Amino acid sequence: MKKGIHPAYGPVGFRDISTGRIFVTRSTLVSRSDLSRQVVDGVEIPVMDVEISSDSHPLWTGQTRVIDTEGRVEAFRRRYGSST
Repeated sequence: MKKGIHPAYGPVGFRDISTGRIFVTRSTLVSRSDLSRQVVDGVEIPVMDVEISSDSHPLWTGQTRVIDTEGRVEAFRRRYGSST
């Protein structure tokens, strides 16, 4: 690898704004100056806020929303007829 052409790569925290949980991983975002900094496990790291993560996404939490689709199905059958 050539020296001096790659961005800085280090630990960055991603905070889920709906749950407040912070996931720490490595990223090139470490060099951004607009990120807030927070102490996680005794080390000060930049933290980026995200709206959805695996901690709050309905697919991973099992808290899916129930959508009333029966009205849609009945409207389709009235409009195009039922084949069953």
